[in-house]
Amino acid sequence: MKTPPSERIKELNLKFPPAPKPLGVYRPILVVDNFLYVSGQGTVDFDGSLIKGRAGDTMDKDQAKQAARQVGLTMLSTIMTHFGSLDKIKRVVKVLGMVNCTPDFEQHPYVINGFSELMADVFGNENGIGVRSAVGMMLPDNIPVEIEAMFELYK
Repeated sequence: MKTPPSERIKELNLKFPPAPKPLGVYRPILVVDNFLYVSGQGTVDFDGSLIKGRAGDTMDKDQAKQAARQVGLTMLSTIMTHFGSLDKIKRVVKVLGMVNCTPDFEQHPYVINGFSELMADVFGNENGIGVRSAVGMMLPDNIPVEIEAMFELYK
């Protein structure tokens, strides 16, 4: 039998940053039918401050990948805070990963793997890996990574 995400979190000894408050006119999450949409999440550190940096400049690809993992922890914190148990989530459906980087940086998919690997650890390889895009752009507050995602819920 599949291990529920709440048990996987305990096994992995994961710690979460505080869920960020919206910085604009939007909802952190929205449920439509049996889908959970999560607004773009940034790199919130465990003390609530923002991790800042730019891949190819002040961060190398491994530091940026770690920042993407931190976004995953932030997103899980947001879901638990505003929705409830992660055990209600059936699978990851879609991920849009945005990397703040220099024009010559080419490792966007590698960076976003930091998020995707965490989701696979929490939800399992079958349900934790969905479709994904990884792109480079300028991000607010000089955060290194922002990710939005869509999850399917159990009916």
